[in-house]
Amino acid sequence: MIYLDNAATTKPDSECVKAAEKYILSEFYNPSALYAEGYNLQLELKESRRKILSLIADENNFSLTFTSSGTEADNHAIFCGGKRGNVVTTLGEHSAIYSAVTELKQRGTEVRFAELNSDGSVNIESLLSLIDEKTSIVSIIHVNNETGAVNDIAAISAAVKAKNKNALFHSDGVQAFGKIAFKLSKDIDLYSISAHKIGGIKGCGALIKRKSLALKPFIYGGGQEQGLRSGTENVFGIKCFEFAAIKRYSVLNECLEKVKKLNKDMRSRLDKSLFSFISVENASPYILSVAANGVRGETILHEADDAGLIIGTGSACSSNKKNRYSRIILSCGIDENTADGVLRISFSPENTLSEIEKATEILNRIVKNKKDIMA
Repeated sequence: MIYLDNAATTKPDSECVKAAEKYILSEFYNPSALYAEGYNLQLELKESRRKILSLIADENNFSLTFTSSGTEADNHAIFCGGKRGNVVTTLGEHSAIYSAVTELKQRGTEVRFAELNSDGSVNIESLLSLIDEKTSIVSIIHVNNETGAVNDIAAISAAVKAKNKNALFHSDGVQAFGKIAFKLSKDIDLYSISAHKIGGIKGCGALIKRKSLALKPFIYGGGQEQGLRSGTENVFGIKCFEFAAIKRYSVLNECLEKVKKLNKDMRSRLDKSLFSFISVENASPYILSVAANGVRGETILHEADDAGLIIGTGSACSSNKKNRYSRIILSCGIDENTADGVLRISFSPENTLSEIEKATEILNRIVKNKKDIMA
């Protein structure tokens, strides 16, 4: 089986899982307990928090709160940061943001959506026109989860603060963390990350915040995570996250170059008479969205699965929605006929060029056969 749906989830790194195994089999204690074994685990969590944070942020200016997922981190930022005035985001956000701000709107908060460029990046002019003195939070995805478009969040956050210095700036960094090189700038207040996109396990994420920002909890209870996220910590998941993040960042540039080659090879091998490209060449190489005009993406997905290839048709977190067409793809200005044939191919450094060759053979064959039947 060839797996090319890594933007949905990655295979857990076996070395990291093995290294963290003791935290679920022998050192299984509650880190909030007063006995030595629990206290020692609390120290372990503190170290995990420090190590992950240090990969992308200045520890003197930022702190990290572990969550159950990137979705929870996004929701924490939106519901605890957007309680007054208006909230500004984009039409290209992951459903964890889009659904959260939609709920805020139903509760009476004004929500404003910036337009997208054709590649899925935010239209800066549209974004800045929506920000005023009443804007409480602005949320801009770092790497678009369907097109791979990269938003320059350092420049965007600076422009946002120039218009309203009191507006909070949040970014969903789930598809950027562990994949592209960056450091959080002083104008970024909140940033969400997730473990299972980089070889960690599902059920663990984090919200990074500027230390000087006073943020209320999203989940209440025993006061874990410095009072910001109650609930007994998932020590096994957190340690897997730590090990996977450190491992990925130790070879970040090598992984990026390898994935660029995989992406380039896929682009060159796909039949241009059958496929059009939605992802631009300067997008994150980890994501390649294409469209098979005239053939439904879902049909291709199932036939590819039968042939031993796993791909996606968009965000896996939106796959249970009734809407036939991707909200994000349509917001890029793509027509419904093209949107109906969209496929999302997403890579891992573990993929090989031989897998790409086989995958393109499968996709070209499926679409050509469908076209021949319809002709």
